[in-house]
Amino acid sequence: MMLLLAAALLAVQPAPAGAADPPPGQSFTLAWGGDVTPGSDYGLPPDSGRTMLSGVTDLLSGVDLAAVNLEGTLGRGGPAKCARGASANCFAFQAPAENAAALWTAGVDLVNLANNHAFDYGATGARLTVSSLNRYGVRSTGHNGEITLLDLPRARVAALGFAAYPWASPIRDLAAVRRLVTRAALLANVVVVFMHAGAEGEGQIHTPNRDEQAYGELRGNPRAFAHAAVDAGADIVLGSGPHVLRGMELYKDRLIAYSLGNLAGYRNFGLGGRTALSGLVRARLGPQGTFAAGTFTSLRLEGPGLPRIDPTRTAAHLVTSVSRQDFGRRGLRILPTGALATR
Repeated sequence: MMLLLAAALLAVQPAPAGAADPPPGQSFTLAWGGDVTPGSDYGLPPDSGRTMLSGVTDLLSGVDLAAVNLEGTLGRGGPAKCARGASANCFAFQAPAENAAALWTAGVDLVNLANNHAFDYGATGARLTVSSLNRYGVRSTGHNGEITLLDLPRARVAALGFAAYPWASPIRDLAAVRRLVTRAALLANVVVVFMHAGAEGEGQIHTPNRDEQAYGELRGNPRAFAHAAVDAGADIVLGSGPHVLRGMELYKDRLIAYSLGNLAGYRNFGLGGRTALSGLVRARLGPQGTFAAGTFTSLRLEGPGLPRIDPTRTAAHLVTSVSRQDFGRRGLRILPTGALATR
């Protein structure tokens, strides 16, 4: 079933029928948060999660495209990957289909499904997830070979996601990465690439220039992947996976955000130390896809794991520091106003 689903998705997922060709040569705005799990067996939020993202709804609005990484599945069905007696590090996330309202209510337009939890309940769970999202008008991308097109007022966007799993486009095969991104660049004005990569945990705030592992899985070299994607035509690369904040880099005038940590969960994310720090990026790309301006808002997860703006700006200080250490002059710094600045 897994291979059948992957084969079926080796195609372009078109924009909704009737969408007009967008005018070229306009700037484009995007908001990007981290990992979101709108409920699971570890905890289900009230009212189908409609208030889970209330602390950042204003930040997700007023842009051409708002996106997050969806960790887990939606809809009831499929075999859970964590069998009886499975490792204590095995987690399977599934929420009712109506919990897609948590995303829709907050203004999320697009979710990345290229991650380790997209097949928590097998091919059945993956299909139910896409169906649940579609019911609420939330688009998705990230299955193997999938390029999702979105026709927006100011741009036609091609979105695609990569991870180290057979159901996702392959993050460790850089030749395949270049082929897919090159194809996407021929189809759209703006190419948005998602990556789910890197080791996990409080100590993983740095982005090494080598393959990373987590729980015995080779999860790719995030730097090599992101640079290959930009070289092939990506206009922005947005990362998830480490569950902590990482640095931001400006490479060939394209923004790469390696990880924004966890944006929202409900009693399923660890909230100790740095794992409670989060952030949300808003970026404006110029007519040719180059980074024009952006902001970073510091967040902290509170209560069961819900985001709140953090006036101490702890997250911003951390991201500025690791960006400088990891990327030198290409690292972005976050000003007291929240603006992203080059050095």
